[in-house]
Amino acid sequence: MTSAIKKFCLRLAVLLCLIGLFSGPAAADTPVEVKDSTGRTLKVDRVPERIACLYAFCGHVVTMLDRGPDMVAIVNGLKKDLLLNQLVPTIKKMTVPSKGGIINIETLMKTRPDIVFLKPETANIDAEIKKLDRFHLPWFTAGYNNMAEQMTIIEMMGKAIGRFEKAKAYTDWYRDTIRRVKERTDRIPNNKRVRLYHAVNEANRTDGPGTLEADWTRACGVINVSVGSEALKKKSNKFFTDIEQILLWGPEVIIVNENGIDRQILTDKKWAPVTAVKNKKVYPIPVGISRWGHPGGLETPLAVLWTAKTVYPQYFTDIDLEKEVTHFYKQFFNMDLSGQMVQKILSGQDMRKPAT
Repeated sequence: MTSAIKKFCLRLAVLLCLIGLFSGPAAADTPVEVKDSTGRTLKVDRVPERIACLYAFCGHVVTMLDRGPDMVAIVNGLKKDLLLNQLVPTIKKMTVPSKGGIINIETLMKTRPDIVFLKPETANIDAEIKKLDRFHLPWFTAGYNNMAEQMTIIEMMGKAIGRFEKAKAYTDWYRDTIRRVKERTDRIPNNKRVRLYHAVNEANRTDGPGTLEADWTRACGVINVSVGSEALKKKSNKFFTDIEQILLWGPEVIIVNENGIDRQILTDKKWAPVTAVKNKKVYPIPVGISRWGHPGGLETPLAVLWTAKTVYPQYFTDIDLEKEVTHFYKQFFNMDLSGQMVQKILSGQDMRKPAT
């Protein structure tokens, strides 16, 4: 091989390495410096290999970013998501070192995590943070109160685990999906907007102001009857109401995100006078990797698209939800879904193991 050819091959190899560095996953020995949702800077010497997700949302994101098999510790809720377990079969055997936001540090240490993702409620407890700091465990808080903040935290998580480019591809799609919906719903006059009640986990738990759910339902062009109501009762970071208040709100559509709550509402005599119940407009929201639109869910843009089309079908006649769902899970999870599975996701039924 001539000297000129050797030089050309060397330059080509360097170029290919640079392309891989900037367009693909970060090299394992690349230092990481990233800010979490509190503005705190996390610095580690290399891309984390072993990941602890002590917040279900983070487990969904880590899986989307092709690092699911690298999780070593999780919360129990991730074991309920059937599609997630299909993607990452090792989840069923993963260690659960946290319950109710309280960390069993001995159990967590046995998993030897290189990074620990936390929900804000845990990060706000000084005693829990002291446990992590005592053993020099790098930790990252993943909080958000609206769609913009959710997109930012997904990008920052991508940076933290060496998958920023894929995270950015997801948030680009997220923004475009919201834009497509709002181009239509922003044209709906206020007096034509549907009054919607959203039940979260249980029939009487709902959406409060300044939350992700308040933001994404706003993008759907509906009037979310609970948002901004002074009648809401707040417990911790959750909002509750009662049937008397729901009757006063008079929702025309109800969506629920927990299996069986739609049937409970439709068959409970106390709910019978509600307009949505009388007209049989009570719908379970779809469930895929996570519950669409759930405060700790990943598929927020799909929740916006599905809700808008369900509530305002006349504005979305050209949108094929089956194609949208098929494309999403192929693009971001590399899943080739059957038509039957797409229908099961859209039905929202039997996609999560029941609570035990």
